[in-house]
Amino acid sequence: MSRKIGRLFLIIIVFGMIVFLLLQLIPFGKDHTNPPVMSEPNWDSPQTRELAKRACFDCHSNETVWTWYSNIAPTSWLIYNDVVQARDEFNFSDWQNAPLQDAEEIDEVINEGEMPLPQYLLLHPDARLTQSEKQGLINGLITTISR
Repeated sequence: MSRKIGRLFLIIIVFGMIVFLLLQLIPFGKDHTNPPVMSEPNWDSPQTRELAKRACFDCHSNETVWTWYSNIAPTSWLIYNDVVQARDEFNFSDWQNAPLQDAEEIDEVINEGEMPLPQYLLLHPDARLTQSEKQGLINGLITTISR
């Protein structure tokens, strides 16, 4: 009986590996281009820019750092989708075309932990901001937007 279980386990492992390898052939999520930086905001301070760079730029700018795991499906699909959606929402690298952000919304998404995304923070602990850094980022972004 245990031999049958061992064989079944081996078949499942081999099948899983084949599926994983086939997923790598799907081309979605592999376009890791960073368009040129067109324009940045007129930052209220270098500190606001540094906090935004630490916590936001990987998704909300054209300066994304594409890590090794961003090339492995299905993770590549999730990361690519997050970056595309974030750049569409607003892009620090194309500020002249960025829609004006609502101060209340900025406060809400940062203070409630919606941004940075929790899954991003798992692999980027440096993007985790203290409460005072969050407040500094919020205040700085609101000031920057109003310029």
